[in-house]
Amino acid sequence: MKRKIALLAALLWLSTVALVHAQTLSSVKPEQVGLSSERLGRIVTTLRNDSQKGQIPGAILLVARQGRIALFESVGVLDPATKAPMTKDAIFRIYSMSKPITSVAAMILVEEGKLALGDPVGKYIPQIAEMRVGVEKPGADGNPTLELVAPRRQMTVQDLLRHTSGVTYGIFGSTLVKKQYLEAKLFDGDPTNAEFVERLVKLPLANHPGTVWDYSHSTDVLGRVVEVVSKKSLYEFEKERILDPLGMKDTAFDVTDKARQGRIAEAFPNDRTIGTNTEFFDPRAPQRWQSGGGGMVGTVMDYARFCQMLLNGGALDGRRILSPKTVAYMTADHLDASVAPGPLYLPGAGFGFGLGFAVRRDAGVANVQGSVGEFNWGGAGGTYFWIDPKEDMFVVFAMQSPKQRTYYRPLLKNMVYGAVVKPNGK
Repeated sequence: MKRKIALLAALLWLSTVALVHAQTLSSVKPEQVGLSSERLGRIVTTLRNDSQKGQIPGAILLVARQGRIALFESVGVLDPATKAPMTKDAIFRIYSMSKPITSVAAMILVEEGKLALGDPVGKYIPQIAEMRVGVEKPGADGNPTLELVAPRRQMTVQDLLRHTSGVTYGIFGSTLVKKQYLEAKLFDGDPTNAEFVERLVKLPLANHPGTVWDYSHSTDVLGRVVEVVSKKSLYEFEKERILDPLGMKDTAFDVTDKARQGRIAEAFPNDRTIGTNTEFFDPRAPQRWQSGGGGMVGTVMDYARFCQMLLNGGALDGRRILSPKTVAYMTADHLDASVAPGPLYLPGAGFGFGLGFAVRRDAGVANVQGSVGEFNWGGAGGTYFWIDPKEDMFVVFAMQSPKQRTYYRPLLKNMVYGAVVKPNGK
């Protein structure tokens, strides 16, 4: 009898979970999930007014709580050239919001025992083991010179995930190593991931692995590791294991389907630069380089489904991508006192970094509201998301305006948290 009761209880629990998943991301009035319609409306009015003033072309904002959408609004124009209105199915260049997707792809392989975080990257890409660290020293003429030294240890897969690999970006900063990255023209000619890494390994590391958080091509290298281990292209693996299971039908590395090209959001002509000598890419052209660190495009709803999966502990609509323990591990802070924040520490004050996300350490310190344990990231083109497990809430914001990206992130955070009138569970 006891076994029958236990079995019935288990079946009831499973049916309840299935029902909750089936209802994921349905729309409700904000008050039903503890949010204020009036206060959320202020955000939409602000964005609409800014678009009318010409500060941004247009934008989309989605706020979800307790598995339901409380706000999903579009404002302004899709394309400043055509004046076509912004639509909720607009396709955006999400740039570095590609990184969490690539990070999830890598952790799928970790769960399957095909990849280990402590492994040296050279196990999968042997040339990586030959990279040297570029150390700046004063020359005889007083100008800095670059000395190449052996790394104190090899970079690991974990280093790639948390940006402590020693690899850097050339488009942000002006050190001698960064100048070499810029002069190498790593992106020219639309290389494959394998070709990109072949170019990268000829350059020096900016730091000894494991010593400095430095925003970098680490996730691009991670994408190549995923290819080597899975024996598939990065997109093939992500489509099979993440995008298709989650119904992220518009997320890819290009938009070659002409029927969908009219949905691509565009920036103002004078606001299309994301870094030194780096302009907006054209997703209408087929992309050979599947940049795991910044090459994807997608819709707000696609990314919302990705966020809800993470907030659910790795599953959505009955499809499990990762285990809850893996998601919790990824969203823990992986930076200890041995890791120094680099000159461009993008997580910001009060935040550490996990495996693909900035992670909030403190309730205070940061100049924006939030909860300890919140995790987030953004794209250089103007997209941004954050997930707050404590409040059972996530937010996805999209526009195409590199110049305005750092202005809207704190603005949106403070205004969205200002709309929370009932803390979760109250």
